[in-house]
Amino acid sequence: MGKLTAVSVKAARHDPAKGQRPVRFGDTGGLYLQVAPGDTKSWLVRYTLNGRAREMGLGPVGEPPAGVPLATARGLAREAKALAMVGKDPIAERQGRREADRRRVELAAQQTFEAAARAMVEAKRAGWRNEKHAKQWLTTLEQHVFPVIGTMPVADVATTDVLRVLRPIWGTTPETASRVRQRIEAVLDSARVKGWRPADIANPARWKGHLAGELPPPRKVRSVRHFPSLPWGQMADFMVALSEREGMAAKALAFAILTGSRTGAVRLMQWREVDLEAAVWTAPAANMKAHRPHRAPLSPAALTLLATVRDLARKPTDLVFPGARAGRPLSDMALSMLVRGMACDGLEADEPPRWRDIEGRAVVPHGFRATFKGWSLALGWPDPLSELALAHADKDKVRAAYAREDMLEQRRPMMDAWAEHCGRVPAETASLAAHRNRRAA
Repeated sequence: MGKLTAVSVKAARHDPAKGQRPVRFGDTGGLYLQVAPGDTKSWLVRYTLNGRAREMGLGPVGEPPAGVPLATARGLAREAKALAMVGKDPIAERQGRREADRRRVELAAQQTFEAAARAMVEAKRAGWRNEKHAKQWLTTLEQHVFPVIGTMPVADVATTDVLRVLRPIWGTTPETASRVRQRIEAVLDSARVKGWRPADIANPARWKGHLAGELPPPRKVRSVRHFPSLPWGQMADFMVALSEREGMAAKALAFAILTGSRTGAVRLMQWREVDLEAAVWTAPAANMKAHRPHRAPLSPAALTLLATVRDLARKPTDLVFPGARAGRPLSDMALSMLVRGMACDGLEADEPPRWRDIEGRAVVPHGFRATFKGWSLALGWPDPLSELALAHADKDKVRAAYAREDMLEQRRPMMDAWAEHCGRVPAETASLAAHRNRRAA
C-alpha cells in the first residue's frame, strides 16, 4: 500500500477473507494502521528491544481528544523507536508516565485551595519586602476566601466559585475585592504550575476577557471610606491630651503627627536615619509605601520630642521608638489602641467618642495625615508641598518622572507652622529613660 496518507487511512477497510484477524497497513518508521473486523481502526508501532520484536498500541484512529491522527501517530512511533534504541522499553515508560499522572491527579484531589494558598505564600515569602506583606496576604484570604472555597480541591475551583467569593464584597469594599481576586488568580496559577490544576484550563479568576464580563470595573463601584480624622481646629487640644499619656506609643504618635508621616515608617525608624544637626529625617525606601526614600524636615517640636528618647539609644541601628521587647518595634495595634482609648475609654455605649470626625466616628492614627492636609489647604499652603510632605505618589506618571525635587527647605516653614498649630512639646519634658529610672527606684 506504500506510505499512508489521510485519504488512504480513511479508505482502509478490513478484508473479510482474513476472518477475525486484523489487517495491517504499513507506514514509515515501524508505524502500522490496524483495521479490525467491523473496520475499527487503530495504530501500533513495531520495534526491537534487546534483540526481540515488540509491538505497542498507540490508540484509535481519529481526531483529538478521543482519537489519534496520522501525524501524531508518526510522532509517537518515532518516540517509541528512539527509546528502544537506548535500551528503554516504550511500554514500561508509558506505564510509568501514566502512573505518575495518576499520582498527580490523586495529589491534586487532596490539595485544597487553602493548602495551595499557604504553599504559594511560603514559596514567595523570601521575595516579599517584609513579613507583614505575607501576613496581609493570608489575612485577606482567611477573611474572604477560605470560608467559601478553602476546603475545595484546588483543581475543582471554577468561575462560579470565584464569583461566590467576590460578589458579596465587590460592591461594598471594591478595593479589597479587587485585591482578593488578584490573589485567587495567583494561587490558581501557582497550583497549575505545581500540577494541581489542569494545564489546559484557563484561570477562572482572571479579569480581562473573563470576570470583566460579569463584574463592573472596581473604579466604577469604588466607594472610598476615608479614615476618621480629627478636625484640624481641635489639634492643639488633642496634643495636650496626648502629652499626658505615658509610654513610647504616645511619643511615636506625636512624632508621626508632627511630621505628617505614616505610623509604619515611624515605628521602624532608626537613629541612623536622623540628622539632628540638619534637622532632617530620611526614611529608607523599604519603610515607605511608595518604595522611595523620603526626607522630612524636623520642626523644633519634633526635635524636642526626639531629645526625650535619645538617651535610650546605644547604637545607630537602634529604634527611635522601641517596643516593650528589646530590639522589636512598636506594633500598629499599640498606636491604634492608644488613640482608641483616648477617644472612648470610660464612656457609656451611647456616648460619642471624645475625639471624633465630623461623622462622629472615633479618630484613628492614620487619620491625622488627613487632618494635616485639611489644615494646609485651609491655611493656603501650596498643594504640591503638602503632597510631598505626605509622601504621596504623583498619579501623573509623566509629571512624576520629571518632578524629582523633594523641595525639602520649602516644606520646612510649613511643617514648623503645623507644629506651632499643634502646640509644641514642652521643652522641659523629662526623658522616658529618666521616667523609667524613677519608677524602678
